[in-house]
Amino acid sequence: MKEYAAFDAMGLAELVRTGEVSSKELLDEAVSRANTAQGELNCFSALYPDLAEAQLADLPKEGPFAGVPFITKDLGVMIKGAPLTNGSVSWKGHVAVQDSTLTERYRKAGLVMFGQTTSPEFGLTTTTESTLYGQTRNPWDVTRTSGGSSGGASAAVAAGVVPLAQASDGGGSIRIPAACTGLFGMKPSRGRTPMGPFQTEGWNGMSTVHAVSRTVRDNAALLDATHGRETGSRYVAPAPEGSFLEAVSRDPVPLKIALWRTAPNGTELSPEAVEGMEKTGRLLEGLGHTVVEAAPALDGEALGKAALFTISANIAAMIDARSAMLGRPVRQDELEPITYSMANLGRTVPMVELAKANNLFNAAAITFEHFLDEQGIDLILTPTIARPPEKLGVLALTADPDAMGAAVASFAPLCPLFNQMGAPAMSVPLHWTGPTETAPQGLPIGMMFGGRCGSEGLLFSLAGQLERADPWIDRVPPVWVG
Repeated sequence: MKEYAAFDAMGLAELVRTGEVSSKELLDEAVSRANTAQGELNCFSALYPDLAEAQLADLPKEGPFAGVPFITKDLGVMIKGAPLTNGSVSWKGHVAVQDSTLTERYRKAGLVMFGQTTSPEFGLTTTTESTLYGQTRNPWDVTRTSGGSSGGASAAVAAGVVPLAQASDGGGSIRIPAACTGLFGMKPSRGRTPMGPFQTEGWNGMSTVHAVSRTVRDNAALLDATHGRETGSRYVAPAPEGSFLEAVSRDPVPLKIALWRTAPNGTELSPEAVEGMEKTGRLLEGLGHTVVEAAPALDGEALGKAALFTISANIAAMIDARSAMLGRPVRQDELEPITYSMANLGRTVPMVELAKANNLFNAAAITFEHFLDEQGIDLILTPTIARPPEKLGVLALTADPDAMGAAVASFAPLCPLFNQMGAPAMSVPLHWTGPTETAPQGLPIGMMFGGRCGSEGLLFSLAGQLERADPWIDRVPPVWVG
């Protein structure tokens, strides 16, 4: 157990298979580390080792992660008998009465779920802070955000509690936390992973679920274990060519990669982000790839407005559904101030605006793929976040709305585009800033690669190559329970 954090999830599963450790020993170790991390980082909304121990009696021996401790996010993913609050006072006390479809696939893979990580209310911002649970801190600098909305997951994995954790992404919420904490994060294509059983899409298709991890192979193996059509799904992502795990160990053919310096909304990159992007460009060229500066013409202001209308309408519907469950209206004091304002906007958005938003997202996807085809480009590269991880409080749903809105729009300006298009994108931990007064080891700034719908195999292949060329596994933060 002293070497626990030296293994990724696949490595831990191998230890269980060979009998070197038991799944109970791994669970006890993970729970102990979770309790330590909670005191330092406030990254868990709940721990339930009793539910996990009950799972140990019926572990599928053939599962790729059999016996490996695992954590899910307090947003949308149900584990029977476990709390699920969606980061909101309005959901306080709610307990799931059944598993999500994704949870069922996790169980089949052998993962042992023992806790839930923090999320901002309804996943609505790029930091993990809420009235219900407080501020989740970044293990690289506890004065800064670990990202959002999967910031609890990223903080726990980065600190060494577990090597792999579930996350979700409706506008960057897998990639931004990964970028803020020095992890690998993949947002899959629309329709790749299940959202059921009660619905098969989130935020009109913008939201997807997957994971953050310390190694690329864990992330790929988990997607192998969980992807595929679910009951009632109206669409499914293109079938992969072989397994995602196999792609990780296979170097891609030389690629043409477009470097994007400016987001569609006009946000300029910070010097630290530019340094990371240029360093990554040189690394890619050293690996035989061609890097060019090019970007499609997209209306960032219109896309941002369309996303706001779409998300606000969905949040209003979610609050109405919670009111029906409670048998009374959700009160204003049970919601964050900005959430309450967004819900009011969602109730007043003309129906035609939602149709226009969907049409705009479709047009963006078409423009993007034409850009790739016409210029012979395989993938794009840009920093996942436009500046180092933000100080806590700036991006919170309790901040000044105007200042918070501007900060969110400029923090990770290119991330939402891939949600709107339904295309996959990943954040790879390839750059750290120089030391600061509160971050003596520097701050992570992940680099984002994105491609056309269904290109996860290519992305995993490049990620594996980058991981071998510039490994990050031995970089650990000051708050390290491993």
